[in-house]
Amino acid sequence: MHYRALFTLLVLAMLMTACSSAPAATPMSAMDHAEHMPSSGDAPYDALFIDGMELHHQGAVTMAEQALESAQRPEIRQLAEEIMSAQQDEIVQMRAWRSSWYPELAPTDGTGMAMGSMAIADGTTPFEQRFMEAMIAHHEGAVAMARDALQKAEHQELKAFAQTVITAQEAEIAQMRQWLKEWYNVEP
Repeated sequence: MHYRALFTLLVLAMLMTACSSAPAATPMSAMDHAEHMPSSGDAPYDALFIDGMELHHQGAVTMAEQALESAQRPEIRQLAEEIMSAQQDEIVQMRAWRSSWYPELAPTDGTGMAMGSMAIADGTTPFEQRFMEAMIAHHEGAVAMARDALQKAEHQELKAFAQTVITAQEAEIAQMRQWLKEWYNVEP
């Protein structure tokens, strides 16, 4: 299953590159890459949510890996390790559900909800501050997606998962806001 996700991400990256760099006047550039992925109306909500949340979690893992490389504060390094561990475990769980519930369904582009920040901004601001500001926005996106799933998901397992995401990520948001205030006198 890991290879399937890597293949999906590779295909998405190639499609995004092709769509952004191909000349607009060529007949092939008019081809909509969305025809290869089910739209919201073609796929069950739960599959859309899983696909979108998996991509979102991958973004958090990437940001956490960057924090492990660049952060000086042990609190941020510990938070990054916790984010990586929890979200990698959740990715495994979501993939298992996806495979079990929708084995024949092609990958989708998710629910289309805003995901929040997917990268740590460059700049002269201390790395830890930039990491927390990006991760707060990222987590807020996940919380919004999870709240949507509480209302729309068909599978009770997915509703329970959504509640877990909300609880865990709201706690991490509160902790990061406290650190931003204590360390940098910033209130996001």
